[in-house]
Parts: sequence; structure tokens; C-alpha cells
Amino acid sequence: MNRRFAMLFCCCGGWLAAADLPVTQVVLYKHGIGFFERAGHLAPGESARLEFNATDMNDVLKSLVIEERGGGKVAALRYDSMDPLSHALAQFPFQIGDSQALAAMLDQLKGARVELKLGDRPVSGVIVNGRVVEGGDKQPEREQITLLMDDGELRTFDLGAVNGIRFDDTRLQQQFKDYLATLAAARSKDKRSVYIDSSDSQAHDVVASYTVPQPVWKSSYRMIFAAAGQPTLEGWAMVDNTTGEDWTKVALSLVSGRPISFVSNLYAPKYIERPTAELPDDAAARPVTYAGSYGVSTGSGGGGSIAGRRAGAPPPPPAAAPRRVGALQTEAMAAPPAEVKAIAPSSIVEEAGAGELGELFEYRIAQPVTIRKNESAMLPFLQQKIDARKLLIYTAGQTSEHPTNAAELTNSTAKTLDGGPITVYDGGAYGGEALMETLKAADKRLIAYAVDLGTRVTTHFDSTSAVIRELHASRGVLTTKSAIEEKLTYTARNLDPKAKTLIIEHPLRQGFTLLNQKPAEKTASHYRFEVALGANATQAFTVSEEHILDNTYYLTSLTPDAILVYVRNRELSDAGRRQLQQIADQKRLIAENDAALAAAGTDISSLTSDEARIRQNIDSLNRVSGQQQQVQNYARQLDDHEQKLAALRDKQADLQKRKTALAADLDKMLEALSF
Repeated sequence: MNRRFAMLFCCCGGWLAAADLPVTQVVLYKHGIGFFERAGHLAPGESARLEFNATDMNDVLKSLVIEERGGGKVAALRYDSMDPLSHALAQFPFQIGDSQALAAMLDQLKGARVELKLGDRPVSGVIVNGRVVEGGDKQPEREQITLLMDDGELRTFDLGAVNGIRFDDTRLQQQFKDYLATLAAARSKDKRSVYIDSSDSQAHDVVASYTVPQPVWKSSYRMIFAAAGQPTLEGWAMVDNTTGEDWTKVALSLVSGRPISFVSNLYAPKYIERPTAELPDDAAARPVTYAGSYGVSTGSGGGGSIAGRRAGAPPPPPAAAPRRVGALQTEAMAAPPAEVKAIAPSSIVEEAGAGELGELFEYRIAQPVTIRKNESAMLPFLQQKIDARKLLIYTAGQTSEHPTNAAELTNSTAKTLDGGPITVYDGGAYGGEALMETLKAADKRLIAYAVDLGTRVTTHFDSTSAVIRELHASRGVLTTKSAIEEKLTYTARNLDPKAKTLIIEHPLRQGFTLLNQKPAEKTASHYRFEVALGANATQAFTVSEEHILDNTYYLTSLTPDAILVYVRNRELSDAGRRQLQQIADQKRLIAENDAALAAAGTDISSLTSDEARIRQNIDSLNRVSGQQQQVQNYARQLDDHEQKLAALRDKQADLQKRKTALAADLDKMLEALSF
């Protein structure tokens, strides 16, 4: 038996004598972790055993705290080790792969003496090799082993004909058993034990605390509206015991909050590969010198103690005094054929104590709790009056025209209400269901639990075109602020013979500002407006919003007509109007000059083209006799064109000079522009 199995055997023997520490306290969190406290009495020299799932050992080793009471001391903590499978299997002289042929496995054991059983005749020899022989068209694949017989003969045997194989080496035979046991242990989900050893000769008590993964505890509520006064809120917690052992009269606490938690691999041994270093064979020895010492290093060591702390919390703060609200509204219901008993609050032993637990909130179940293994329990942790008022909620853009029946809850319980579903009972009967996020003390939240078919809401949208509100200019740049006004009118029709309160959720849009209404409250995505609806009445509610647009223009790129649009704006100051008018006039003069310059250019191009035609005609007539008179006519036309061209070129030059002067004046106007 190797060392590992011997150790496991010893541990198994120790289980029979170790003391057990029962669970005395459980604290469950919302992030899948449970805090457990175990306590018990140890006789002189006795050890305590804590048993865990193998998958929980990382959390146990990370969080375990031991407290000795009565003057005792903890001598040591021991626990069942777990070697990584790959490292454990690497210690064996052979490896058994997935779907590996028997011949291939035996080939790893060359030199081992083996006995083969062929029918009733045993054959012994030393393994030379094992191989797989590929089959042909009619022959199947075969596995063979070659042995060196005692008489020196090499013989080959088909393993398909072998009935049994036995190794003469008992140590090798045991290694096969250990190899298979290691594989089986790696697949199992057995328990692992932690042992608390005490070296004292006197009896004492020991408390062990730790955290391990646990199912998240769940909460659900019942909201019970009475005919008048505050409604009653009941809170129930669903707790699952999946630990594999009974919780008998344990102190149970439920914590609302999600502290950070993670898994750190502490249980499995960790191996680090070391580099290989060899001395060179041809290295010659040479003298070595060492530096002299010039100081003495002193060190100091310190010890620490393990201190345990029981999970707990200060007593709950006093409940806030109930605050009465106005008469609650009750929905009209058709009379049932028989009297229906109204739903009343549950009869519970006592609501849970509650209080802050650091940054979290804890509910402490009043009575000791017993939950058998693989069972769950439903435990009351709250039953109090709560501030609430009934109303309707309509959210802009919803698909239905009917608002929802809702309630505005103000947490007046002085406790944190963990998030969960709420079943609403109204008028003595089931009214609907809602979901509630975690609600801190004194915080407020809306819950919707049904559709109100007695109210309809329609919407109408209207908007205006952009209107310039402000104009500013500086050094040729014009900046305007324009406003677009949008209106959304909600029309609510109350068909019931009772007054109602409607909450309208209007979207909060970036860049839009409310003009005519002040919201009752605002969320990250909506405004909430409160509208009173009379009995059998229609109420219109308009929300006006303004969107400001900032635009920038370069006056050099605007036409005179475009500039005149801003000149006529009534929001423009007189000084600004005069400056923009001058710039518009100047740009018009430039435009007129550019038109004249373009016309002159066109005329010059036309005359130049005509001159080329005349010269071509003169050249052709000079080659024909008797055409002197026609040549002279063309010559007179050519002279007339030259005179016109000279005048046009003079005009073009003047227009170009004027353009330069007008542009310079415009630049001065733009540079001086300011209003």
C-alpha cells in the first residue's frame, strides 16, 4: 500500500474517534454564499472533524476561523489533500490512455515478467513488446505480445486468445490497483474533512466559522389593502438546505446585499516547473573570491493568534411611527354570487429582528429554525403597516391605452426591503402582482399590479418650426439660437364613478426643456406628472417642451438675399441690422460687378473668335484673283473689332480694379462686425 492510500486509511480510522461540531448559526447572503458557525465540546486531547464537499474546500480554506473557549489552544489544522490528477498519474511507470489498446499499454512495461492464461495452460515470460497488427481484407485487426521465454525462445501470442494476465511483481500489480483508484477518486464527489487538533489535557469548547457556496435566499411579499388606513406588508423568505445535513434549531439570519466574493484555488497542490541547470563538463576550476562582510543582518519574528467572531448585528432601530395617508381608493368590483371571506394578514409567530450589518442589512429570524437536509422552508421576516397610496400610471409610448393600477410605496418600516415579487390583495380579494427592487428605509417606489380598464388615455402631438431667438456676430461669423416648441397632450377619460390620481410618465429627452409644467418627480429617463381625474370626467394635460438649436454661419458664404432674412428678424438689434444691411449691400455691389466682369469677358471672347474667322477669310481670298474689294471689306471689319476689343479690355481692367476695392471694403466690414 503506497503512502497516499495509507494516509487515507489512517484518516478513515480517525473519523471514528473525532468529535462532531453541529451547526449552530447560519447567515445566508444574496450573492450565493452562506456563513456557518459550528460549536461543540472537546474532551481532553480529542480532535474535531468538519466535513465538506470537495468542491467547497477552496472557500473553506479561504474563510475558516477557529475560536477556542475555556483557555484551550488549537494545536493544528489538518485536511484531506488532493493532488492534481495529471501529477498523480505521472508518478506511475505506465499510462492508460482513452480507448488505448491493451497491447500498447503492455508495451510500456518492457522487461516486466508476466503470466498469460491460454485456456487451462499458463505461459510465463518477460515482455519484449506489444503491438497492433493491422487486418487485411478478410483478417481483423489483432493485438499481439512478444515474450522472452525461460528457455530463451521469443514467442508471440495473440491477446485475443488470452483469458487472463497476471504480473509476477506484486508491486506492479498493486500499482495497477492504485492507478485505477486514483482515476476513480478524481471522478467522485466525495466529502473532504478538516480536523481541529487540540494539545490541551483539559476539556474545552470550540467554535468554527466559515463560508461556503449556498443557494440564494429568495423573498416574496403580500400587500394587503384594508377598507381604510394603511395596508399591511408581509415578507416571506424562501430558504433551501442543500448541505446534506440537518439544521436543527439553528440561529438563522438573512442578509440583503451583495458583498464581493470569488473563488481562489487554495485546495489543490500547486507545482512549479524548475529550470534544468547542468555544470559544463569541460569547465576548468579556477579560484573564487568572495566579498568581505560589512554589516550584520538582524531579523525579528512575530506571532499571531486566530480570533473568531460570531456573525451578528446591533439590535434593530425603533420602527418609525405610522403616518396616515388620505383615504385609500378601492376598485369597483362586481358583487359575487356568495359572500367571499376577505384576505387577512397571516398569523405568524413573530417577525424577524432587523438591523444594519456594516453596509448590508440583516434579518434575524426570531425563533430557532430546523430545516432537514434537502428540504426548504418558508420563513416570515416582516409584517408591518406601510405608507402607501393607490394611483394609476401611464407611460408615454406604451402599447395599451389603459393605465395600470399601481401603488406608491414609502418604506416606513425602518428596514431595508429586499427585492422580490409582491402579491396584492385589494378589497378582500386577489388584485394582481408586481415586482419590487430592493427598497432602503424611507425610500419611495412605484409598483404596478393590474390594468385599469376603467380609464383610457390618448395622446396628440404638435410642434412649431424653428424660430430664431438670438443673433450674434463677430468678425464675419454669425451665430443664431433657434427654438423648436413641441407639445404632447394627454387626454384621460375616467369611466368610473370615483375620482382617481393618474401619474403620467413623460420621456426625459436630452436637449429639451419643460416650458409649462413642473413634474412631481423625475427619474433617470422620465418626468412624472400627477393629474387628478374626477369621477366620470375627461381631463386634458399638455406638456410643452423647447429644443434650442445653435447654428453658425460664415457671412462670406451667404448670398445678399440670405443675409436679408436675418436683417428682417425682429430679435436683431438696430446696430446689428445696420451692419448686416451694409454687408448685404456690399455683397450685392460685388455681385453686380462680377456680373459685368463676366459679360465683358464673354464679349471679348466672342470678338476674338470672330476676328479669327475674318483673318481666315482674308487669307483664303488673297489666293484668288479679283477679290481685292472683298478683302478690303474684311479688313475694315477687322479694324472695327480691334477698336471694340481695346475698349472692352479697358472696361475689364476697370471692373477688376473695382472688384478688388469692393472686396477690400467687404473684408473691413466683416472684420469690424460685432453685435
